[in-house]
Amino acid sequence: MKRVIIIGANNDGKELLELLSTLNGFEIVAIVDKNEYSVGTKLARKLNIEISTDWRTYKDHYVDFIIDTTGSKEITEQLMLEKKRNVTIIPKETAMLIRDVLNTRKAIFGSLEKKEHFQQLIFDSIHDGMIVIDIEEKIILFNKKAELITGVLREGILEKKVSAVFPSSKLVKILTSREVEVNQEQVLDNGKKIISTRIPLIDKSGNLLGALEVFKEMKDVVQLAGDVTNLNFNHMILKAIMESSAEGISVVDEEGEVYLINNVFKKLANLSNENVIRKPLTDEIFDGENVHKKVFQTRRPVRDVRKIGQDQKEVLVNVTPVIVDGKLKGSVGVFRDLSLQQNCENELNRARQIIRSLEAKYSFADIIGESEEMKLAIEQAKFAAKTPVTILLRGEKGTEKDRFAYAIHNESVRKYNKFMRINCAAFDEKSLERELFGYEEDSLNRLETTENKGVFELANNGTVFLDEVGELSVEMQLKLLKFMQNNTIVKVGGDIPIQVNVRIIAATNLNIEKAMAEGNFREDLYYKLTRYPISIPSLRERKEDLPALCHWFIKLINQESGRRIHCISNKAMKHLMSYNWPGNTRELENILSRIVLFMEPQETTIYDKHLNVIQGLINSNPPREHESVENENETLAEAIERVEAEVIKKSLILHEYNRTKTAKALGISLRNLYYKMEKYQLANNSMD
Repeated sequence: MKRVIIIGANNDGKELLELLSTLNGFEIVAIVDKNEYSVGTKLARKLNIEISTDWRTYKDHYVDFIIDTTGSKEITEQLMLEKKRNVTIIPKETAMLIRDVLNTRKAIFGSLEKKEHFQQLIFDSIHDGMIVIDIEEKIILFNKKAELITGVLREGILEKKVSAVFPSSKLVKILTSREVEVNQEQVLDNGKKIISTRIPLIDKSGNLLGALEVFKEMKDVVQLAGDVTNLNFNHMILKAIMESSAEGISVVDEEGEVYLINNVFKKLANLSNENVIRKPLTDEIFDGENVHKKVFQTRRPVRDVRKIGQDQKEVLVNVTPVIVDGKLKGSVGVFRDLSLQQNCENELNRARQIIRSLEAKYSFADIIGESEEMKLAIEQAKFAAKTPVTILLRGEKGTEKDRFAYAIHNESVRKYNKFMRINCAAFDEKSLERELFGYEEDSLNRLETTENKGVFELANNGTVFLDEVGELSVEMQLKLLKFMQNNTIVKVGGDIPIQVNVRIIAATNLNIEKAMAEGNFREDLYYKLTRYPISIPSLRERKEDLPALCHWFIKLINQESGRRIHCISNKAMKHLMSYNWPGNTRELENILSRIVLFMEPQETTIYDKHLNVIQGLINSNPPREHESVENENETLAEAIERVEAEVIKKSLILHEYNRTKTAKALGISLRNLYYKMEKYQLANNSMD
């Protein structure tokens, strides 16, 4: 057993991992890549293969081969210097050669296996019953449909005389008469009525080989299916099978003459009014070399050759030689109209666009509220969704501005295209510019794996949600304004304008009028963004919605945690109604989650006793405008950072340093959380 480490989890590494994992004699020790979410690492997780970001982790392990698919000279040199003596380093060029050899091996074995079972598959795919006997009256073929109709299994009757198995069979007399009997009524031994066609099997020399019976129940609708390359069967049966195929089929005999073609082939080759049977298949039918002639010359299959057919349609051609007892007896060609495949690909792309729309995961049905203030906001949002106008969602933090943005996108004509959200406060100015407008590869470190398309380009024909737009710097405000005016972007480090079509939904919890008066927000951008403002009320302005919101959030919490909380007692609800909810619906969801977390497993109702975990929050509403500071000389920025660090630390502790859950609870991106943890030195050894 050879032990292997693969370095590089891009597409090349993934493909090599797929191939080696199917072979005996190889054990994949690990796959190494700095990107833990690459296509190769995802596959490795499914295969329960270890993942690492540094190959040196396995430096002291017993390994036979280290395969480098990155093509990095630096990595190759490190491997050569630091590897054990008995470890073989395989660079990318050799690795790709191994991949190609393995792919070829896989294709060859697949072809051999296909040929081995091809004949039986053809018969079993036919929707009529079939029995073939030889000249000694013995059954040599009995397909699946025949089993279903007669109720007799073929394993017990092959090589037995047909009259011994089916006394009522009339197939034996065909061996004597050598005449075809078409559409004959017959009653089987099990009482079923069938329509039967019986045909003698005679070769070109006039020798009788046996007899074939094709039958169906009277109630069945006849439809033949399958494919064919076996020329030993009757011409009529082969023709019927070929006509059931959606692909063009041509069969050429050992003389190079056309033996059989179906109507699909005639259409592709524009032969609808020509009789080409028993004539040589000319070169002029399709452009380029005659593939049947090439097979005759090489005695090898021709795979995936593209040609141009009638009406300039592109056709994919596969031709296989028919070899009997070592002699070439003809060839079978299959011609696929690639325009049909293109239509399927177009439908697939359409489906992908629909799937992308699932990124906008909320609709208006997910926005809970019956208060007049909330109804007004929802009605305004629904009306705005039907227009192309830029929308500004205004409201405090935690008022579900993101749900409104999702719902507006899902209600608009852009719903089958991408919805992309970006938090403007989560990036510094340079990073935000790259995120929005993209960048040229030459302008960044070559080792960076981030895609160079920006949010606006990726969301073309879709919607971009700019959350916390009030946090933009004045310079970024100008760049956003220019984009909104001409709908073109220029990537960082580039100089080519790119036209895009996106609908912008912005959101802010700041008083941007005040920021504009103070010179911190551009007046021209303000008017661009506020063409259709929607104000979302705070929870304390619509407390009548609190019971419905509690029911909604408890339902979600039950689904996530597997609990069965049914309701909230009246007394507990009064406590919740008396609270000021500075954190709005986000705070409500967080508090309910904490309450459920500390409840006993058998409890199904939230009582006032369960509010003890949040009693301090419920019974006190400290002023929000005049917070004390620890140091009277502390600046506003320092105070904000101190409070932010405390909030993040408390949330990390609450979620046991699970970064994903913490980021979700705080309403920030995972990338932003990592940045702030590093900034405030809040790292912990715990892993998600």
